Amino acid sequence: MIGMAGYHIFENLGWIDSFANASMILSGMGPLGELKTSGGKIFAGCYALFSGVAFLTSIGLVFAPVFHRFLHKFHLEDTEEITDDEKKK
Repeated sequence: MIGMAGYHIFENLGWIDSFANASMILSGMGPLGELKTSGGKIFAGCYALFSGVAFLTSIGLVFAPVFHRFLHKFHLEDTEEITDDEKKK
């Protein structure tokens, strides 16, 4: 909705064209048509950056439990084990 509204306001595109451009940005393909206004170009750049960050964040949230489980499976720890001799000291 943000992308559609931005293209509709800044580039004066119809709602269907705004939807097509916004969905193409979200999919990583880029805008369909040539951007004519400076405001539209700035919006498209910011929207593309936002979309990329949102995508990477969501992928990180999805794969964080998998990576965490991977670390547990191989017992990777960042602390050293204390031996019985060191405990007595």
